[in-house]
Amino acid sequence: MISFIALGSNIGERKKYIKSALDLISKRVGKILKESSVIETEPYGYTEQENFLNLVIKVETDLSPRELLNELMDIERELDRVRKITWGPRTIDLDIIYYEDKIVDEVDLHIPHIDIYNRNFVLGPLVEIEEEFVDPRKMKSVKSLLNELKNKKETSI
Repeated sequence: MISFIALGSNIGERKKYIKSALDLISKRVGKILKESSVIETEPYGYTEQENFLNLVIKVETDLSPRELLNELMDIERELDRVRKITWGPRTIDLDIIYYEDKIVDEVDLHIPHIDIYNRNFVLGPLVEIEEEFVDPRKMKSVKSLLNELKNKKETSI
C-alpha cells in the first residue's frame, strides 16, 4: 500500500530529528519511495514558536492505516515528542496525509488528513513528489488543491 506522510520539526536539532524519523520509518514502516525537499516554514495555528522544517514522503507499507498511525506515534515518542499545546512546538511531527485512496474518519484518525486543504507546507512538498495524486475526498489532484489554496490566500489579503 502507498501512503504519504508529512514530517515536521521545530525544536532542537531539527535536521537530526527529521533524519532519525526517516531512518526509523524506513526500518519500521516500509520503503521510502520518494522524498520532497525540506522547506522551512512559519508555524501554523499556534504561532508563538520557532519555524518548522517540513517535508513529505511517499512510503510503501504493509501496515494498515491504524497500525501505521500507531507506529508513527511510537516513533514520535521515541524522538522525544511531547504533546502539551495543540499545534505547539515539537521535536518531530509525523502525520498520515493519504493512504492509497482510502477515506478514514475515526476519532483519532482522519485520512485524508483533516486539515490538508489549508496547509501549503504539506501540499507544496506533496506536489513536488506526486503532483497528479487525486485526493479521494475532493476528487481533485493535489496540484489543483495547492493552486486553490494559493488563490484563496491571495484573495483574502
